[in-house]
Amino acid sequence: MNSHRHKNVPSSSHDEDYVDRAGNPKSLFWKLDFLMRHLPSWMVPRFERARLRLTNLDNGSTIDGESTTGDVARGDRRTAIALDEFAAFETDAGYRAMASTRDATRSRIFNSTPCGTGNAFADVARSPGIRQLRLHWSDHPVKAEGLHYVDGHPRSPWYDRECQRCLSPTEIAQELDISFSGSQSLFFDPARLQEIRGKCVQPDGRGELEHGPGGCDPTWVPSRNGKWLLWCGLSADGSPPPSTYSVGADVASGTGSSNSCLSVLDLRTGKKVAEWAASDVRPDVMAGIAVAACRWFSDDSGVPATLIHEAAGPGRIMGDVAIETGFRNFWMRPLEGMAVRKYSQRIGWFPTRDGKVALWGHYRRLLFEGAIWNPSIDAVNECAEMIYTGGGVEHVRSIASQDASGARANHGDRATADALAAMALSAGTSPPGRSDREQAPQGTLAARRSVAVAAAGEIAW
Repeated sequence: MNSHRHKNVPSSSHDEDYVDRAGNPKSLFWKLDFLMRHLPSWMVPRFERARLRLTNLDNGSTIDGESTTGDVARGDRRTAIALDEFAAFETDAGYRAMASTRDATRSRIFNSTPCGTGNAFADVARSPGIRQLRLHWSDHPVKAEGLHYVDGHPRSPWYDRECQRCLSPTEIAQELDISFSGSQSLFFDPARLQEIRGKCVQPDGRGELEHGPGGCDPTWVPSRNGKWLLWCGLSADGSPPPSTYSVGADVASGTGSSNSCLSVLDLRTGKKVAEWAASDVRPDVMAGIAVAACRWFSDDSGVPATLIHEAAGPGRIMGDVAIETGFRNFWMRPLEGMAVRKYSQRIGWFPTRDGKVALWGHYRRLLFEGAIWNPSIDAVNECAEMIYTGGGVEHVRSIASQDASGARANHGDRATADALAAMALSAGTSPPGRSDREQAPQGTLAARRSVAVAAAGEIAW
């Protein structure tokens, strides 16, 4: 039996009326009914029409329709499945539909206008293994009348009129230009990011940073599958060159849903020299890894790198455990509205709406001005998917494609760690923390007081 399923996906509703509703030209089955009415009689088979179904009585084939769910066609068997306006799927439902339809048919048709880069349709459009059929307005004989090019971009009188009817450049990119990157409010300029991508290079080394309890005695162990990537040479004893460093830490729950990341920035040169990413490391375990990195990347006097972490959610857990190890070189928030810059007694960065705008605005300025060199292609690519939202600046993807680190999701974690590390280059950089040698001996009253005060959200020197 030749069996087909046609699937309609409205952008803001799961209503079946968008699939089949009598008299509604928006519905897909209305279009099928229109074709059946206007075909020559010798081309029309005997058929039976019911809601959400058209059956060819001569050969038994059917066209079925249903409303959107992420589990569409699971357990089904079809000759072909068409997913209409696929970019309008909710992000999670889009990836679930990709999985549920894969074994149901050997032929899937994905149809849509772009709607940003953070969805399953964008991944399909970028996949080299999927045949692409691009239906651009410039291929239409009426719309392309008077076609000409301005800076390599096609234009025509029809296109100019349509642009005037659009409310924003985002709408033009989405509805007219078939532009994935332009169909969302991008925070980073794509052309500038492309220039930065051209300067990205392969890491000089890969491995693990083994350490003792509390991040003590870090030792570099080369490994082809290591989670640490290095963009700096090591000395004969296997240590990085002495410099002033900062370590940005974006902390996840460690359940595999997204990455926890560390980024190491050489503050003297502005070069990112190391990156670590893992999806299955708990925040308390990550504390030892972060502290070990800070102690390994130290200056000429042995003062460890400054740790800058997100202090909310899982990051609070990591920060508390890092304090318990005796580590004290944390970044502290500057107090706002002060004529003379002073610093709060709270460690870490807090992801408020204004805080996100300030964080990403500062990082973008440093990156585009060349004050920072980021050689990591993965981290730079994540910047391309940062967008303006009602919550400030966010990464567009809530569920992403496969990641080499093993994460099921990609929320711009590498880029966030980079932006946090860059906070040490701002005018609001906190005073240098005390080195491990200057801290009160473990077990003393001063040491116990420091741990107690820091656990309460403050830091005592």
